[in-house]
Amino acid sequence: MEIIPQVLLLIVGFILLIKGADFFVDGASSTASNFKVPKILIGLTIIAFGTSAPELAVSMQALASGSTDMVLGNVIGSNILNILLILGLAALIKPLRIKKNTIRKEIPITVLISTLLVTLFLDVQLNHGTINQITRGDGIAILLFFAIFLYYLISMALHDRDKGKVEKPKWKIGLSLLFTGIGLAGIIFGSNLVVDSATTIASHFGVSERIIALTVIALGTSLPELVTTVVSARKGETELVLGNILGSNIFNICVVLGIPVAIFGTVTPASFQVLDLIMLISSAILLFIFSITQHKISRAEGLIMLLAFAGYYTAIFLL
Repeated sequence: MEIIPQVLLLIVGFILLIKGADFFVDGASSTASNFKVPKILIGLTIIAFGTSAPELAVSMQALASGSTDMVLGNVIGSNILNILLILGLAALIKPLRIKKNTIRKEIPITVLISTLLVTLFLDVQLNHGTINQITRGDGIAILLFFAIFLYYLISMALHDRDKGKVEKPKWKIGLSLLFTGIGLAGIIFGSNLVVDSATTIASHFGVSERIIALTVIALGTSLPELVTTVVSARKGETELVLGNILGSNIFNICVVLGIPVAIFGTVTPASFQVLDLIMLISSAILLFIFSITQHKISRAEGLIMLLAFAGYYTAIFLL
């Protein structure tokens, strides 16, 4: 069957994406350290970009090739998966204790930006429009929101000067730049393979781009977050777990969606349903509710997240 080579190309594409992101993060972090950039700023910017680089690469390639459903599905699917599956799994491994500052700031920002995306998208329901879409103006507005968030991160990093120590670079500047370039190339080539092969597979089986994006693409591009979270949870690094997921979700909406839309123009998905948007907001709200109860996500709450994830993914195949 001709579908088998496409499945193999999809797997190769994901491998290139994940390893490319890994090389990019290490190379970029080492480059920043060579230039005496504080470690906290590296984590808040380069690492956040690195773990979301697969999503950004896929979205850019998808929009360039006209696969609009794959763009929104990539972002929404990844964000739902990050909270319900990855945080749920992490809480099952070890309950996640959450600091008050995270409950007061980062989690509400995640809820806010998720709500902003849904509000901008629902033109028919909220503005009596003829079709739901994300326009170039919406993309620019989302990027401006991200600029404010980035200013907050940098201000917070500079305030915590005891954490702002410069880390010794992993490699010298030449090797650091080489690994950064190799990683970027892997991300670009991997995204091309993933989008092209996933589109071909979807057409072969008569599956919509929406379902492929919400499942295969979302899971594949979220592998860096999944691996990082599981390892961090086993080591008890709960703040690293939450920071990775919250930062990735905000970055996904603001940059992974905002940049391609600002460059290529309006996104008008053909088959998206309100259920996907409801789950995007609901997952963020569920995280907020669980976090304020006892300042932690317990194993039982982690199980609830996983059941909600299973229920949603069952529904998208039935509807």
